[in-house]
Amino acid sequence: MEGEDDSSNPMMEEIYANGGDDLSSSTRKSRPIISSEQLDIEAYAGLYSGRTKIMRLMFIAGHCDNPAMQMEALRMAYDEIKKGENTQLFREVVKKIDGRLGPNYDMDNVWCDAIDRKAEQRKEKLESELNSYRTNLIKESIRMGYNDFGDFYSAHGALGEAFKSYVRTRDYCTTSKHIIQMCLSAILVSIEMGQFTHVTSYVNKAEQTPESLEPSILAKLRCAAGLSYLEAKKYKLAARKFLEVGQELGNSYSDVIAPQDVATYGGLCALASFDRTELKNKVIDNINFRNFLELVPEVRELINDFYSSHYASCLEYLGNLKQNLLLDIHLHDHVGMLYDQIRNKALIQYTLPFVSVDMRMMADAFKTSIAGLEKELEALITDNQIQARIDSHNKILYARHADQRNATFQRVLQTGNEFDQDARSMLLRKNLLKHEYNLKASRKL
Repeated sequence: MEGEDDSSNPMMEEIYANGGDDLSSSTRKSRPIISSEQLDIEAYAGLYSGRTKIMRLMFIAGHCDNPAMQMEALRMAYDEIKKGENTQLFREVVKKIDGRLGPNYDMDNVWCDAIDRKAEQRKEKLESELNSYRTNLIKESIRMGYNDFGDFYSAHGALGEAFKSYVRTRDYCTTSKHIIQMCLSAILVSIEMGQFTHVTSYVNKAEQTPESLEPSILAKLRCAAGLSYLEAKKYKLAARKFLEVGQELGNSYSDVIAPQDVATYGGLCALASFDRTELKNKVIDNINFRNFLELVPEVRELINDFYSSHYASCLEYLGNLKQNLLLDIHLHDHVGMLYDQIRNKALIQYTLPFVSVDMRMMADAFKTSIAGLEKELEALITDNQIQARIDSHNKILYARHADQRNATFQRVLQTGNEFDQDARSMLLRKNLLKHEYNLKASRKL
């Protein structure tokens, strides 16, 4: 691998091994790399509340290869559902457990029947109250009646009916606070249903309220918008929304997202979509987001390693995180694409400063085979993301830097030709005017 000035350096091998280094080798070697430990389900579930806690546990049980983790997740989901009123979800979890956790985690028909009876009674009471409010035409009472219906349907897993009830409160909202409450309720149910087009719509509606929003509410709206963009694979927009989330969020949105998720989602989306300048200004130097990153040191370190061109360390962090990220309900479908984009950016940035790159050393830095690296580089060259050519025999990548000398001569020649053409045009026009060869418009009568 040769720099443009072909200068030699006794530390070059260490530098190239990580794609550049600004720390001492002793510091790099002493930095701990996280191990790919099994996800601590109890600690993970403790970050969330409500329906999302249950759905995340069930998602882990459905996507984990470890039978012990599956059973632990299902056991915790069973216990959590028993605290609520969702008999439909309870039956689903019991079916998945299939008697593998013993008699204490079998179907509890007595509990289900009791909950269903209470639900019928509660529904009748709510209908009676709402009809009374409609008769009296009290807008605030009607709004609260529909809101109670939304809470009731949501608690029992009828998310579609819950969404309709929350949206119906819109016609009876009299203050900005009421509109924001309606939007937040609609957003929560839409996220649980996976209807992210509704999420975007109601985030925009809440942001358009005339009164200024409280910081905690604004943080929730940005989280919801970030999840919506993430689902749509608009990673740059998602990163911007997560980076704007304020510290006021705290644990107030645990029924949707944890602060650790803000750091992970925002950090990975930024790595995949931001250029170096944006990464520095909007992520690394962002004091507000830095506080979120402190909650997930692995993401913080891999971002710093990527910016510092320590690609071997960065990719090691990513590799260790991958299994746990694949168990995340929102990130699962995007891990492969995000990782590919991050790796491609690392390959591009690695080759950028050099005239030629030894592919053997580059393969070591990226923990891959030479043949595998060659295929990756071929794809990037074909896609016009790297301006280079590959010497397959000697395993060297040669950059195609523009010939500045030749380009300057070409611009000078083009400018000269344009000047010559303009001068000839002016002389021709002057001679035509001189000899009165120009046509005069006939005067209209």
